[in-house]
Amino acid sequence: MPSKHLLDPELELLVSQLPPFDFRPGALAQTRAMMEALATASGLPSTDRVDIDSRVIPGPSGCPDVRVLVTRPKVRTGPGPGILHIHGGGYVMGSPEMGLATDIAYAEMLGATVVSVDYRLAPETPHPGPVEDCYAALAWLHAEAAALGIDRKRIAVTGESAGGGLAAAVTLLARDRGLIKVAFQHLVFPMLDDRTTVNPDPSPYFGEFIWTPEHNLFGWSSLLGGTPGGADVSCYAAPARAEDLAGLPPTYLACGALDLFLEENLDFARRLMRAGVPTELHIYPGAPHAFMLVPTARVAQIFARDSMAALEHAVGA
Repeated sequence: MPSKHLLDPELELLVSQLPPFDFRPGALAQTRAMMEALATASGLPSTDRVDIDSRVIPGPSGCPDVRVLVTRPKVRTGPGPGILHIHGGGYVMGSPEMGLATDIAYAEMLGATVVSVDYRLAPETPHPGPVEDCYAALAWLHAEAAALGIDRKRIAVTGESAGGGLAAAVTLLARDRGLIKVAFQHLVFPMLDDRTTVNPDPSPYFGEFIWTPEHNLFGWSSLLGGTPGGADVSCYAAPARAEDLAGLPPTYLACGALDLFLEENLDFARRLMRAGVPTELHIYPGAPHAFMLVPTARVAQIFARDSMAALEHAVGA
């Protein structure tokens, strides 16, 4: 059912001009290149207050090393927050450069050191490769906290879309492995549940724009290396599968009201609260997936305010 009448008018240009993702056989490389071009088209904010370094860190045992981007303030007065940032892209595309403007904002406004991870992509690397790469980056951030100027008590994990799903999965891994304490998880329209692809009663209004059910099926099939929706999917691939959410850190979760992930995000937030996890939930009317790509839209500006305020409250500036 068409949902354009529900779309925020300030976001109409986004849905009309963003080229569609093409995941047909042989087209993934071109789609990845298109996304990289879109992510870098506007350039980076002008700043002389942060350092940005590309580093290579040890990967998971028996796997390749992992590239990370480290963004941090040039002037620091003491240990500050540490943020692991995981980019989106449906598990099949994207790079840490996509989120550099956000990383710079975190460094400038929160005094944070941000480690953004270039995890391996599906379908070339299915689960558990991507989440283990992200956990390796978290482990490195934690181990190198003193050298990076990070307070280990103020470590947050954040991500958008598939990056939000990986952020939730890494936070589950950290809880269950018991070696690293995450202080806060910050999830932006996270891709949490493969069962959305087989939902027998989908909303007529969710997922018409940007990230569609067809895209979602491709992303989950690529990550899982098979058909999604089965009974044996790990919660470290699809965090919504976790039976027990108790003991997870305080959580911020944001989603647009027209996003395909709205119902899985609402259910995850509800389950977090029932498990005793302090949870802040924001739903933005008229907003599809990736709505913050129009930073001049009022709804995107409200999201940016809410998002930064939640991080500042959780890990301090």
